[in-house]
Amino acid sequence: MMNISLLAILHWMGFAIALLLILLLIGLGLYLLFPRKYQSVDSVANSYDDWTNDGILEFYWGEHIHLGHYGSPSRKKDFIKAKEDFVHEMVRWGGLHKLPPGTTVLDVGCGIGGSSRILAREYGFHVTGITISPQQVKRAQELTPPGVSAQFKVDNALALSFPDASFDVVWSIEAGPHMPDKAQFARELLRVLKPGGILVVADWNQRDDRQLPLNFWEKLVMRQLLDQWSHPAFSSIEGFAELLEATGWVKGTVETADWTEQTLPSWLDSIWQGIARPEGLVRFGLSGFIKSVREVPTLLLMRLAFGTGLCRFGMFRAVRANCTMPSTTMMEKMMENQIVSV
Repeated sequence: MMNISLLAILHWMGFAIALLLILLLIGLGLYLLFPRKYQSVDSVANSYDDWTNDGILEFYWGEHIHLGHYGSPSRKKDFIKAKEDFVHEMVRWGGLHKLPPGTTVLDVGCGIGGSSRILAREYGFHVTGITISPQQVKRAQELTPPGVSAQFKVDNALALSFPDASFDVVWSIEAGPHMPDKAQFARELLRVLKPGGILVVADWNQRDDRQLPLNFWEKLVMRQLLDQWSHPAFSSIEGFAELLEATGWVKGTVETADWTEQTLPSWLDSIWQGIARPEGLVRFGLSGFIKSVREVPTLLLMRLAFGTGLCRFGMFRAVRANCTMPSTTMMEKMMENQIVSV
């Protein structure tokens, strides 16, 4: 009897492994055959609408669709807690914790509003979150309880609907890779900031290829990172800081930092969520599992890129100068350099 039971167990284990391999191959096939290339603003909006509607991303990543902060040196931490910690670390790094309640904040690329709610609830800021995705706005509104001073609207970060000098703080996490015109993105972030106001940006960046050009394999990896998640291009930390300064609206210089070490564990942690929380397979069924598996190659490539220095996690802080138009010198510099988003 024991031998029969053991054979039955081995039979079912073999069947389960074979089924898993088939599903993995299906996921890889979808990854290779149906990339999600950037085509327009609409392609970005549609991608985020899909990710929001199916609920898988929120189930595994929580209310924060950005990386977590694991300290320096990094240490083991709960995946969702690390994301919340990232917001508080960004607040401190940007000096926003010194600002009074009632400070007005624009959250550019707010997702489903996780950061906006923390800024409003725990710091007393009046937050406006914008995203290109109508479904993200809808979900952000559903998740925001009464009394939390955070509102959300659909808007385009390359053509913000707000007047000049509207906000005390402009805040953005990981929105830049979706912007085809990095110079225009820089101008809009600073345009809506009040003189003396603070800009704080966290972003995925590529190594500055003006200093060290990408080799053949690095170009292949970057092409996949762009094509799979609707990214037109990554800027470098140095390049985007130059674009901000070239607007003529920055007081002094742009402060930058590299948080690659602090955020690196997020990539493998995000994959581990699917293993540690198998209840997602029940909730989202076979199609949800295949959708999740489809993202694994990109997550692994992200870990490879950030772990080898091909990509870096950049932090940017700037103070808005007390001027209304870019200086002639800065405009000429921008035109001469033609700084591109790579």
